[in-house]
Amino acid sequence: MNLPFLPRSVMVALIPAAAIWLGIGSALAQAPSASPAPAATASPAPAPSASPAPAASPSAEQSPPPAPSVQTADAFGEQITLAAKKVVIAKGNANWDSAFDALIDSFKALTGLLEKQGIKPAGNGMIVYTSTDDTGFTYLAEIPVEQEPKNLAKNMSVGQSPEGKALKFVHRGSYDNMDNTYEAITNHLDDKKLEAKDTFIEEYMTDPLKTAEDKLVINVYVPLK
Repeated sequence: MNLPFLPRSVMVALIPAAAIWLGIGSALAQAPSASPAPAATASPAPAPSASPAPAASPSAEQSPPPAPSVQTADAFGEQITLAAKKVVIAKGNANWDSAFDALIDSFKALTGLLEKQGIKPAGNGMIVYTSTDDTGFTYLAEIPVEQEPKNLAKNMSVGQSPEGKALKFVHRGSYDNMDNTYEAITNHLDDKKLEAKDTFIEEYMTDPLKTAEDKLVINVYVPLK
């Protein structure tokens, strides 16, 4: 299958939840006290002292251990429907050897524009790859907004993010390691005999301007024909 992107594997981890055990029981014992002896003569005989009651055994009731945390598996080929969002867009192109730096520069330009105009982003930053070849690619850097910014640079515009049916994958780690993710995506599409459109989308769930590159979390969306 011909895809518009380089082969790039998503790490899937699932820690199943452990069962919670709860044991409840209690025991309580109490011995009866002895009755006083009747008087034998005019002088009453002293009554025997009562037998001491045994202490109640401690309750066997125990609080259940805390449930272990559960980490669900990252999405891998989950079918979703993308909803269009209003976005401010910066067009760009880059070589593969400086790809991440180019994307960061575009995000910085868009973020700077919004900050100057007091506009808060209405969602996560996205990269829409519009074409690729062996040496580089063209792309649209997009940030969702509710208010349209003014005084846009020549390479900027306001538009709509992609919409429609797509498959969702998750990448964790640096941008340089995304080759493994895209290779797994390519294999998944081939195995399922699915046809992808000539574009794909990365949604940066962690802010690439503030997050260490090896801590990135990126949702990858592959629109389907």
